[in-house]
Amino acid sequence: MSMKDRFRGKDFLTLMDFTPIEINYILDLAFEFKRMRMMKEPHEYLRGRTIAMVFEKHSTRTRFSFQAGIAHLGAQSFYSTPQTMQLARGEPIKDTARILDRYCDALVIRTYGQEIVEEYAEFMKNPVINALTNLTHPCQGLADMLTIRERKGKIAGNKLVYVGDPYNVCQTLMVCSSLMGMDCYVAVPKGWAPAKVIVDFTEENAKKRGTEMVVTDDLEEAVKDADVVYANTFHSMGHKDIEERKKAFAAYQINDETLGWAKPDAIFMHCLPGYRGEEMTDSVIEGPQSAVFDEGENRMHTEKAVLALVVA
Repeated sequence: MSMKDRFRGKDFLTLMDFTPIEINYILDLAFEFKRMRMMKEPHEYLRGRTIAMVFEKHSTRTRFSFQAGIAHLGAQSFYSTPQTMQLARGEPIKDTARILDRYCDALVIRTYGQEIVEEYAEFMKNPVINALTNLTHPCQGLADMLTIRERKGKIAGNKLVYVGDPYNVCQTLMVCSSLMGMDCYVAVPKGWAPAKVIVDFTEENAKKRGTEMVVTDDLEEAVKDADVVYANTFHSMGHKDIEERKKAFAAYQINDETLGWAKPDAIFMHCLPGYRGEEMTDSVIEGPQSAVFDEGENRMHTEKAVLALVVA
């Protein structure tokens, strides 16, 4: 089976479904699309295709990056929310899925439960692309890996530290690190931890590759000698305990002092949106080590690569 045949028609629900070779193949294509975009070379490989986009959560980067990328590929996107569809009156997902499957060549969905994207995938023949769930954010993970590869020259062999809510982005970075040969440290207060299914998967894969997968409440230990310092908000969309989280994570801010614990050439990353003055300072996100806005741009290029590969 050729590499292209591995992807054609395949759902993109979690990076746990892909091998390191396949992830690198996506990144290679994304880098080529980035070059073509910069050189203004047309790449309308999906001309005449239609892509449904159903977003239950608010979005800036995911929505605009997908819609722009779909346009660059020559396809047409249709954006909606469950509140403006018959889902709002109780139509079953399996009915909605089978109808969308008749109209569109793929579905991009941003929602809460991982089981929701899995149900769409079960009832659709065309590929379903996970644009974020509570469990994982695979499109963000690809953009992060492309950014690290661009800025550090490679992915494997780096030490990545994640500081913030141990939620979907954190869990995706753990998966990426365990598959791509990076040490990964997650710095969170006692009592907070990533999902067990993610911890189990990543510890097993890190062991295979001889890398470290560490969850610790010691921020300095985590950041020390890091190549990549990745901050994220202390409270994610849908969480009600915002004040409790702010209090628990208050000592975990990435500022000039804490970033200084990392290697001198470390890069700073954040998936955005961010709260300046909470999980990071203005001087860090605007500083010379920040790769945040390249990272945001890379969302578009990696999503285009996924679309071009999976849409048959």
